[in-house]
Amino acid sequence: MAMEIELKAHVKDSEALRQLLHEKAEYKGSFEKEDTYWLFNEAADHKLADHKPAALRIRRENRIFSDGKKESLTFATYKIKQVKDGIEINDEREFEIRSSAVSDRDDLDALLRHLRLTPGLTKRKKGWIFLREDINAELTEVESLGWFIELEILADNDREETVAREKKKLLDFLDSLGIERTAIESRFYSQMITEK
Repeated sequence: MAMEIELKAHVKDSEALRQLLHEKAEYKGSFEKEDTYWLFNEAADHKLADHKPAALRIRRENRIFSDGKKESLTFATYKIKQVKDGIEINDEREFEIRSSAVSDRDDLDALLRHLRLTPGLTKRKKGWIFLREDINAELTEVESLGWFIELEILADNDREETVAREKKKLLDFLDSLGIERTAIESRFYSQMITEK
């Protein structure tokens, strides 16, 4: 079971940060992501209850890798989320849905409706992916919210000492990018979008 340990921070100058990321990390490619959150009946208010996932996220993603190769993917994901001091610690479960044909997308949506899930919020993101050691860095523009840097490490557990060690790595990398810690955003994107 992989645990996501991640942070996101507001970005003032996305182009300057993109150039700096090219110097400090390996460029892996670009992406466009569209996430639709399908809500379980008892979680229609977008809140977590008893650490159960509030929604099933269906992500449709287009990637262009650094070698020019293109790929379209669809993922189903649910997360049990926690935020501690601006750092997310998520138990994420995700699997790829192999077909991305339009008719299959319609069939998937019909299946989710049949399972009594309701489509909720849709979030769109685009940006660039970089890798530095075990840190995945995404410079991301979130539609209607602006630019963010997302830094993520996958850990094999969520023990306090593991989280503290990985959090330090994330914060050290954030510091090296010249981003102040006051720019860290502890709210989830979905919360920010609904509050807008």
